[in-house]
Amino acid sequence: MSEVTPATDAIPTAAFDLAFRKQLARLLRTRRDVRHFKRDAVDPALVETLLAQAMLAPSVGYSQPWRWVLVEDASLRAAIITTHELANGEASKLYTGERAAEYSALKLAGLREAPVHIAVFADGSAATGHGLGRQTMPETVLWSVVMAIYALWLSAAAEGLGAGWVSILDPRSITAALSVPTNWQFVAYICLGWPEEYASKPLLETSGWESRLEPSALIYRR
Repeated sequence: MSEVTPATDAIPTAAFDLAFRKQLARLLRTRRDVRHFKRDAVDPALVETLLAQAMLAPSVGYSQPWRWVLVEDASLRAAIITTHELANGEASKLYTGERAAEYSALKLAGLREAPVHIAVFADGSAATGHGLGRQTMPETVLWSVVMAIYALWLSAAAEGLGAGWVSILDPRSITAALSVPTNWQFVAYICLGWPEEYASKPLLETSGWESRLEPSALIYRR
C-alpha cells in the first residue's frame, strides 16, 4: 500500500531519475475513466491513503476547499443511481439518428458495480487560506478541488485501481440526498474499484465517439 510522504521528506523535482519519469509518463498515458468494475471490496485503509494523497494537491491560497463524502449507505446509493438514470434519459434527448444510437450503447457509469462511491464538494466559504488568491477569480476554489480529484485518480491508477467520474447527475439532487451543507458546491461523483480490465485506449475513443486531438493543435503562441 502506498504511504503519503511527509512534507519534511520532500524531494526536489530534479532528483527524480529517468526511470521514475518514464513511469510517471506511463501513468499519465494509461490512466482511464473506468466504468466496468469488479465487485471486490477495496481495503478502507487504502481508500484513506488515496484520499490523503489527493489532499496533497495544490489549492488557491492554501484553502484546501475539498470535502469528500464516502457514500456507503445502500439507500443513498440507490437514490444516486435513480438520479443518474433520470439525468441520462434527459441527456440522451440531445442526440438524434446514429449519434443517439451510439449514445444509448455507451456505459457511462459504474454506479451499480463499484465498491467505493465518493461525492466531492467544494466549500467556497472555507475560512482556510483567508481568501488569498480568489478575490478576482473565485472559481479557483473549484479548480483546486478538481486538481485534488485528478491526484486521487492518478494515485488510484498507480495502485491498480480504477476511478470513474460520473458527471451525468443533478447537483441539487445530490446535495439534498447527502444532506451536506447548502454552501457546499457539488463537483464530482467518483466510482472507485478494481477494474475488470484496463483498456489500452479510452472507451470513448474505441467506441468511435471521439478521437484524441493532437497536442500541437491545442498549443498557441502569441
